[in-house]
Amino acid sequence: MKALIETIVTSLVDHPEDIVVSESEEDTKIVYHLTVNQDDVGKVIGKNGRIAKAIRTVVYASKTDAEKRIYLDIM
Repeated sequence: MKALIETIVTSLVDHPEDIVVSESEEDTKIVYHLTVNQDDVGKVIGKNGRIAKAIRTVVYASKTDAEKRIYLDIM
């Protein structure tokens, strides 16, 4: 899942070397924390959050564990 997030975001940003995806897992959920360069935050979020919503839709659709919910935080 980390590779999927990195692949999607890499094509959107000007500083792909600053992309960091970390994962924290709990009993009922998995949270992915996406951190990008401060200059690229607007590009990842997009106008009215459209790009962020599209990224989340792809990530949620590709989940493999049916019992755990997946969340994506963009910082």
